[in-house]
Amino acid sequence: MTRPSIHKQLIYELVHFSSRIFLVLFFRLRCSGRRNVPDEGPVLICSNHQSFFDPVVVGISITRKMNYLARKTLFDVIGLGWLISALDAIPIDRDGMGIGGLKETLRRLKKDQMVLIFPEGTRSSDGEVLSLKPGFCALARRSKAPILPVAIDGAFQAWPKNSKFPRLSSVQVNVGEILPHDRIAAMSDEELVDEVERRIRKCHRAARKLRCEPRMADGRL
Repeated sequence: MTRPSIHKQLIYELVHFSSRIFLVLFFRLRCSGRRNVPDEGPVLICSNHQSFFDPVVVGISITRKMNYLARKTLFDVIGLGWLISALDAIPIDRDGMGIGGLKETLRRLKKDQMVLIFPEGTRSSDGEVLSLKPGFCALARRSKAPILPVAIDGAFQAWPKNSKFPRLSSVQVNVGEILPHDRIAAMSDEELVDEVERRIRKCHRAARKLRCEPRMADGRL
């Protein structure tokens, strides 16, 4: 497996460490279900999408290095563009994955890396899980990667879609059971979308319950 450059690896670890401290201290970030994360091999992580925090929240909740997708326009933003480039984010078109983004995502999955996507396609306007778009099906089939369902709760309260600035709120992540490739291959796209959505919703219910009952959480970061 090709390893990232030392420069990018150091930046990733620095951002990961500092973000972890920030989110744990100010947003009481917790994660449950980390035992479901495979130690190696390709993984396509499918998560609900509540806020701008979400990529970082999922990234620091899982110990393995994460690959992120980012809209091409974000690479032109001063400061942010440099950061996401340094983190080796995958640029995608605003209205879809695009051929370039699809090829690069497949390339990284075939190198046994983890890639995080938000199959709802946009941030939720009320914190609830939206219907999934089917674009992830082709990625899962062509890469032969298993799908790991993940859900976030509290990030919407921390940074709602229509708010310019974040506000304090507890955030909980729940990692569900992995969906292996052999089961993915046996499903139609419609069945796969329904199954992944069902699993994300199940994770979201667990995350919400744990956020409201923090003593039950098993995953201090």
